[in-house]
Amino acid sequence: MFTYQKTGRYFAQVAENIEEVGAEELRGLGAVEVMPAFRGIYFNADPAALYRIVYATRLCTRVMAPLLTFDCHSTKYLYQTAMKLPWDTLIKPGQTFAITSNVSHSKIRHSKYAALCLKDAMVDWLREKWGERPNVDTVNPDVAFNLHIHEDKAVISMDVAGESLHRRGYRKEAVKAPMQETVAAAIVNLSGWDGSRPLVDPMCGSGTLLCEAYLAYCRIPGGFLRDRFGFFNLPDFDEKIWQRVKAGVDDHIRPLGKGIEIRGSDIDYQAVAAARHNLENIPGASAIRIRECSFQDLEPINDSVIVVNPPYGIRMGEKEEVAAMIGEFGSFLKHKCAGSTAYLYFGDRELLKKIGLRPAWKKSVKNGGLDGVLAKYEMY
Repeated sequence: MFTYQKTGRYFAQVAENIEEVGAEELRGLGAVEVMPAFRGIYFNADPAALYRIVYATRLCTRVMAPLLTFDCHSTKYLYQTAMKLPWDTLIKPGQTFAITSNVSHSKIRHSKYAALCLKDAMVDWLREKWGERPNVDTVNPDVAFNLHIHEDKAVISMDVAGESLHRRGYRKEAVKAPMQETVAAAIVNLSGWDGSRPLVDPMCGSGTLLCEAYLAYCRIPGGFLRDRFGFFNLPDFDEKIWQRVKAGVDDHIRPLGKGIEIRGSDIDYQAVAAARHNLENIPGASAIRIRECSFQDLEPINDSVIVVNPPYGIRMGEKEEVAAMIGEFGSFLKHKCAGSTAYLYFGDRELLKKIGLRPAWKKSVKNGGLDGVLAKYEMY
């Protein structure tokens, strides 16, 4: 038996500093014995809860099922131990695979070499079993594995999502520096938006925040547009349980409803086109109104929830112009957004000083390789 079969315990990866929010989501999806950790959450789940979590989560990026845990002080021992796993119960002939790895504070120091040793063991074992080797596909593998070594303790896991769960499937078009879908979902979650007030993004870019707000309100699962998941390859995968879980989650999907307002705008016509295209990929979301307009020319946004991921200059350049624009946006919030609550994500923390407003709170949130901050502003 693999480790997850013995313990029923899994590990979900989340963006740094949203571990507690992620833990709350997992509990709501049926996880038990939930324990937040650094950039992730340990939890226990039966098969139904596991399938539900992978299908419905908005905040988790990956979910790992541990296959084997062992002390590991050398790549030679890593290879020898990995050769003992029954790999043919995890991957079928003709399927491709990929291995990700991370190593810290261990005698094995190079994560890529560790992944290569694991790959060699897996390929050698399967070649002996099948008479042929499986192929590696790092872009779109049929089966994904992970090797984690910390303080000479190794864990070989299967990714039961199959690929990063931030890839919802609706974002076919993007502009520069797009926000990860899971981070956008976390911002919507932290805003507490429940549909009682309009939700507005006046710098919507390719529309990720609007898409995630729509998915959340309409209870559309994060994996709704995907047709396969990594747990299909688990040796104990139960198709009947999966179909029952999927139907149960889908039964809770609801329309946006009369009077529930989500809208966005952007000064860049390409961004507006991308946002409209992405919304069209989500059932019913094409009804969301997107305008080509600068925020300076917008009518007042009163008594609303405002969510924004402004340009930040790290990836886009022109930092001084961005800083000036942030100052103008702060003035816009102050003078034209009475009674609204704004949630601004700054990819560059220095821009927080340019807004000219005092935040009600600040939370560090990672977005890809950026160490950004989410700030809440109350407009009176």
